[in-house]
Amino acid sequence: METVIIILSGILVTIATYLLLSKNLIKVILGTAVLTHAVHLLIMAMGGFYGSSVPIIGENSEEYVDALPQALILTSIVISFAVTAFFLVLAYQVYKRTKTTDLKELRGFRHE
Repeated sequence: METVIIILSGILVTIATYLLLSKNLIKVILGTAVLTHAVHLLIMAMGGFYGSSVPIIGENSEEYVDALPQALILTSIVISFAVTAFFLVLAYQVYKRTKTTDLKELRGFRHE
């Protein structure tokens, strides 16, 4: 199961890199959101989450999952949601004032 999650995380990193290298501001923002989700999956895979184990030591104390990576991922999801919402509002304001989302035009290179 860990192998599938790591491969999926690699695919998401590839997609995020493609989106981050685009010229559209909205695609860059979506690329950062996809990249944070890829990191969440990678942390979950490295934390030893198998899907059937719970982060509580019970009767069988040999099989338990560390709860710290899951707590960090939950905190990171909230923070990345807030940052993505802020970036989207910022992109809306940029579009409202300049009528473009092209990064080259926003930098001032209109004739190149």
